[in-house]
Amino acid sequence: MERIKEVIVVEGRYDKNTVSQVVDATVVTLGGFAVFNDKEKLAFLRRLAEKQGLILLTDSDGAGFLLRNYLKGALPKEWVKQAYIPDVKGKERRKRRGGKEGKLGVEGMPPAVLLEALRRAGATFEKEVPAEKNALTKADLFELGLSGGEGSAERRRRLLKRLNMPEHLTANGMLEALNLLFNREELAVLLREEEADLGEREEQ
Repeated sequence: MERIKEVIVVEGRYDKNTVSQVVDATVVTLGGFAVFNDKEKLAFLRRLAEKQGLILLTDSDGAGFLLRNYLKGALPKEWVKQAYIPDVKGKERRKRRGGKEGKLGVEGMPPAVLLEALRRAGATFEKEVPAEKNALTKADLFELGLSGGEGSAERRRRLLKRLNMPEHLTANGMLEALNLLFNREELAVLLREEEADLGEREEQ
């Protein structure tokens, strides 16, 4: 399976499952139109775009283009690539009825078509999977005071607020998000800065 450097953004979880079987990449779902009112998700996508670059891979129907055009306006163009699937009539096997426009979405595309769409978008294919560089673990979160100990919930809340992430993220969700953005050393530096800022605010 080929690895792609950029984060691939899709509409829903079935699209994510399909893409994850075709390439080794981080795939993030928009949750459909919910993203229009989700400031935290948008801020998260911006950070990912800056860190790794994004590839937008939405369905080829009107709804897919509505989402794509919204994100085009909300995210910096230089960090976002556009991957388009062809118009193919049909419906996905799991659905009783096809979409309003009768087109197959990302989840209904054959692997070769998805690969071609990603290549045309200019995806960065990496020959070898790079070693996980200081990947964060649950033990690290405990050691850094973000789980398990006294005051950890408050530290977690402050960190999530600083990163514009949803405050109700589960521990697993937070770990996944942090691993996309930081290695262990970078997170430790950020937490030290946060503690210093807090100390200054308390002194004032």
